[in-house]
Amino acid sequence: MSMRRILITIAIAWLAAITLAHAWLNLHLFNSKPATTADQKKFRIGFLPVTCHLTCPVTDFINKQMTGDSIFEPVRFNGWPELKEAYLSGYTPTTFILAPMAMALREQGVPIKIVYLGHRDGSAVMVHKDSQIYRMEDLRGKRIAVPNRFSNQRLLVFRALKQAGMSIKDIELVEMPPPDMPAALYAKAVDAISSGEPFMAQTELDGYGRVLWLTKDVWPNFISCVLAVHEDMIKNNRPTVQRLVDGISKSGKWIDKSMDHRMEAAQFVSKFYYNQNPRLLTFVLSKPPDRVKYTNLTLRKPDFEEIEELGREAGILNGTAHFEDYTDASFVTDETAVQPYAWEPPTRR
Repeated sequence: MSMRRILITIAIAWLAAITLAHAWLNLHLFNSKPATTADQKKFRIGFLPVTCHLTCPVTDFINKQMTGDSIFEPVRFNGWPELKEAYLSGYTPTTFILAPMAMALREQGVPIKIVYLGHRDGSAVMVHKDSQIYRMEDLRGKRIAVPNRFSNQRLLVFRALKQAGMSIKDIELVEMPPPDMPAALYAKAVDAISSGEPFMAQTELDGYGRVLWLTKDVWPNFISCVLAVHEDMIKNNRPTVQRLVDGISKSGKWIDKSMDHRMEAAQFVSKFYYNQNPRLLTFVLSKPPDRVKYTNLTLRKPDFEEIEELGREAGILNGTAHFEDYTDASFVTDETAVQPYAWEPPTRR
């Protein structure tokens, strides 16, 4: 046999092997167990290992404890770019996402609808404990790290500057992935950092970070992340979206029902979903107890109009999309009627 024929035979065999592997691993063509109706209806939801996405893993975990299954498949990402691209590609038809980012996507014509909030408050501005920074004015000429230009932490800093009679020109803003911020503050590569928890709490726990201010002190009812879905899900499968929002809202009520629930969530979320040391979530969910809140998460027009205004002033929104364009507030019209999940961990019963 000639060398050419040998190479062609090897190439064909290799192509066949790859095709079979793809059919087995990705298309599941050789599964002996047929897909169930529940499997076919399950959808992916994107999240990051931050506290404003906590209700996603809590809902998944509690549903599995109560029924042995979940209504969705949580998919963890490590950064905002990957999470956004997964939604844009259709891989995740629903996702937790930064509020200004969702609003900007809607302005660009992306069929996205915000249906619920992730949490309220839950961010902070941290400085090095040895710094001489004790008020906003002390940040003049300093470097402040924020997650990205579409993060509400950027707008949070923008708002605080206005309150102090300063402008964005008085500081240097740098964009940085939240997991990298604690090390940057420790090395004094930046003077202040701001992102969602638990990364801010990590600097406190490790002994070199100091809270300049919590968001609840500067921007009451601050909104960082939201739960968003593709418009087609609402049009074609509204009951599924309703089940999702119901589950997320029940989880929020369950988390805020007691400190025992908060501590329990810190344990199972850290272990099974976030791959973090439980001390981080334990700290941020308790020091102080209202640092992060998971109730009162319905969509309120004035809250988003303030984000719109700040977004236009900060140059990240152009003002072509408004509350009715990028939200659907019909899934929870009366949050007082929502009851927390009726589940208690075995050790608590």
